[in-house]
Amino acid sequence: MDPTNGKTTPATPAPDLEIKDALVIFKPIWEDLEAHFGRAHLRFPKEIILLGGAPGAGKGTQTAFISRTRGLTCPPIVMSSLLDTPEMKKVKDAGHMIGDREVLAVLLRQLLKPEYRDGAILDGFPRTTVQVECLKMLYEKMTQLWREFYGTPHAIHFRQPVIQIVGLFIDEKESVARQLKRGRETKAHNEEIRRSGVGKLLEERATDFDEKLARRRYRVFKEQTWDALLSLKDVFYYHLINAQGSIAEVEQNILGEFEYQSSLELDPRTFDRLRTLPLASEIVVHARQELVRRLDGYELNHPELFQRVVTLIDKKIMPIVMRHALSGHANINSEDPVLSESDALAMFIDIFSERGYHAVVDVHRIEVPESVDLATGKITCRVKKVYRTIIRFKGSEIRRG
Repeated sequence: MDPTNGKTTPATPAPDLEIKDALVIFKPIWEDLEAHFGRAHLRFPKEIILLGGAPGAGKGTQTAFISRTRGLTCPPIVMSSLLDTPEMKKVKDAGHMIGDREVLAVLLRQLLKPEYRDGAILDGFPRTTVQVECLKMLYEKMTQLWREFYGTPHAIHFRQPVIQIVGLFIDEKESVARQLKRGRETKAHNEEIRRSGVGKLLEERATDFDEKLARRRYRVFKEQTWDALLSLKDVFYYHLINAQGSIAEVEQNILGEFEYQSSLELDPRTFDRLRTLPLASEIVVHARQELVRRLDGYELNHPELFQRVVTLIDKKIMPIVMRHALSGHANINSEDPVLSESDALAMFIDIFSERGYHAVVDVHRIEVPESVDLATGKITCRVKKVYRTIIRFKGSEIRRG
């Protein structure tokens, strides 16, 4: 009994009961998949991104951006659309509810489609506690398959699974404002379509025209979908995205959350083999300070050679570079012997870097015939070193009238 209103409050199901219910649902669905496809063909996505967002948070807008960020070309799996198929309509027409069992069955078969092999964005799942438990069971099964097929010819189809949660969050005030704005824009759009007869009508949601309904929709979302996703926060990788700002600001927030994490995405053995190599983001952090340190070291420890390299650049290289000021790209060959001395090439590249250029040097060794032994026919050659340099910089912007 709720003492605040005198009404009977349904008892909250015990966690153990919910897990038991989930197992009762999940086990026969999984067994049916094994019987139908065969265990070696239960090839689920390498990565599953669970996408949740408050009404008006911009899921429709940002889903495509998240797909590009993760390199996914497949369309997102939207549960509301998946449950609106002819098969699901038959269930509803027969007077049955679409419960957790039906949701899970149709979802798992969708995830097995080849286009989702590398990854899938999942919108609208899980929504209930039972669905949350079923998701955990799916992850356990995917992990079992990865371990089982590791080192076999099928291993490439069973990579280490990754499940990530993305929550696009806006507060209630912003959500209501965006829902009502969408309603006004939809109404204006549809009125123009009806007037002109050209175009496609947009769906008009009741919640987009009534502030009270919009507010209720936001609260239902927080109590159901949001709570379901939050319950997985300690189980899977979780990204809470601030979606209050402009589209560009939200995209930057998404990029910040999805910075490359090789330890998360690579197989552990692959990651262990590569981990000794530094990330690009690590080596650029102190790149300027390291450059200054090296240049000062050249001046202090090798001033004579340093001056000769500076002179070479000043007298022979820069005149050519300046003739390419419009394009910002110069290819220069040099046979100057100073470049063959120890540390000279490093000085050469560092000097250009300090002055704001990008310089790349490739050493080509060319054999030049010098003499021929007439008795044996043997040709004696000397090796000529040619230093082929590519120098890039921001070229001039020309305005044409």
